Amino acid sequence: MKLDLAVCCALVLMLMTTVLTSTGAVPVTTPLPTLLGARGCDMAQFKSLSPQEMKAFRRAKDALGESLLLRNQSCSSCPLPRTWDLRQLQVWERPVALEAELALTLKVLETVANSTLGDLLDQPLHTLRHIHSKLQACVPAQSTAGPRPRGHLRQWLHRLQEAEEKESRGCLQASVASNLFDLLVGDLRCVADGDLCA
Repeated sequence: MKLDLAVCCALVLMLMTTVLTSTGAVPVTTPLPTLLGARGCDMAQFKSLSPQEMKAFRRAKDALGESLLLRNQSCSSCPLPRTWDLRQLQVWERPVALEAELALTLKVLETVANSTLGDLLDQPLHTLRHIHSKLQACVPAQSTAGPRPRGHLRQWLHRLQEAEEKESRGCLQASVASNLFDLLVGDLRCVADGDLCA
């Protein structure tokens, strides 16, 4: 009789746990990828860009490089150094870092597009804006509800902000131009790969 009572209690507890969990009455730990997918954060489509998009980026980068060479710009620092590697960050931090990097890239390229290279930058800017809008779905809840930026992420975000405030327009353009393919092929792919980027 005691054994039957123990079995009944176990069954009742399992049933209650199932009901409470399915109704949301009990907090359940949900993996980060599930939360990201629920908010519409799907970066997998950006693991590789089309050949046409990459060709447009190459043309824009070459034209921007020639324009900067003509100005003979000398810069003391590089706001987007290639010693940065998103793999040094935790998975949840990577979209935050990429979003900040992409926001600066867009600002800089939009100022150039308003001058002489408008036609060449139309397609790349369209693609970057699309990527940025998708990436923003990954960032807000993570940066407000998630842990506060520390370590490498905090340093990177501070450096990007500082660069925007202190660097000359020419130096920002040179840094963005030299970083463009690292952003597209390295950083973007790493965020799109999620846990697989190691």
